[in-house]
Amino acid sequence: MAGIYIHIPFCKQACSYCNFHFSTSLKMINDFPDYLIKEMSLRKDFLQHQTVDTIYIGGGTPSLLTADQINRIIDSCTTYYDIIDAPEITVEANPDDLNTKYISDLLSTPINRFSIGIQSFHDIDLQFMNRAHTSAHAASAIQRVQDAGYTNLSVDLIFGNPTTTDSMWEYNLNKFINLNIPHLSCYALTVEEQTALSFKIKNSLIQPIDENRIGSQFEKTMQLLVSEAYEHYEISNYAKKGFRSRHNSNYWFNIPYLGLGPSAHSYDGVNRFQNVANNQKYRKNIIQEAPFIIQDILSSNDRYNEYIMTRIRTAEGISIIDIKDIGSRYLSHFTSQINSFIKDEYVRYHAEKYTLTKKGKLFADHISAELFITD
Repeated sequence: MAGIYIHIPFCKQACSYCNFHFSTSLKMINDFPDYLIKEMSLRKDFLQHQTVDTIYIGGGTPSLLTADQINRIIDSCTTYYDIIDAPEITVEANPDDLNTKYISDLLSTPINRFSIGIQSFHDIDLQFMNRAHTSAHAASAIQRVQDAGYTNLSVDLIFGNPTTTDSMWEYNLNKFINLNIPHLSCYALTVEEQTALSFKIKNSLIQPIDENRIGSQFEKTMQLLVSEAYEHYEISNYAKKGFRSRHNSNYWFNIPYLGLGPSAHSYDGVNRFQNVANNQKYRKNIIQEAPFIIQDILSSNDRYNEYIMTRIRTAEGISIIDIKDIGSRYLSHFTSQINSFIKDEYVRYHAEKYTLTKKGKLFADHISAELFITD
């Protein structure tokens, strides 16, 4: 199996924390599907002999596209790639775009899963993050999507904001649970370079991120959602039974995928590729059929480190058998490094697999870094 990721690089406004590739100029948006479809024709052999079971339309803000544009894009995927009969097809959407008419229009598309960028149910948080919607938009958009008959929904929430107290965060979680949403992607506020958030912190316009607040809110999330029968199947993701994100799971389990659009990444099972992260260059090179992709040839060390980084975050954990397949050198290194984390109860070992304990999940990135090979 394989996946297709489609990057829509347009937003109404820039969120303060976001370093994804996007433009607030919408000049290209009407013609953008033409360039995507042209890229599909140029890369029709990338997934040769692979069957596609997931399509994910992300961004940016895909909900700025019309339903007709989305239909064209998905129809073209079926033209150039071997798509299974019932693929998971996700669209990311902002709450302020999900009015009744737009949702009604989307019923004519094959979209069967929504990922809605809520981020918070508090206006003070949304203003801090420079989101385009309000808390009222958030709740009503979810309700409209559910009323239209969609059951496979995910929302994003961000914890650790300077404006988000622990009681506010608990309200966010309970609001999510009470709305009967089967999937949550939940992220700590991260300071990325070249963002408004980074600028404000460097210039002492706001306080630095409070790591203690991040830790306490992460622990509250684990405690509350697991008690409500959500599976904590990846560090940042929780799902009711049967509602895991199939597309994102492909990333964590080394499944090939094709990335279309400016800045999109691809993986063929051996090496990685990245499209040029500039809308105008992407457009020009697609039209001229000139090179627009950078290839990253992965070494054995790269493959080992990526395996550790992704799999340690999952409920399935790290498999001894998988590491053996990469090479005996890596197994020797891994086993020599992991024992201290087992002793300190950050990692548990069972049935030839290593998984993070509840305590270990707080330090997943640190543990990964300690397990990497850097020479």
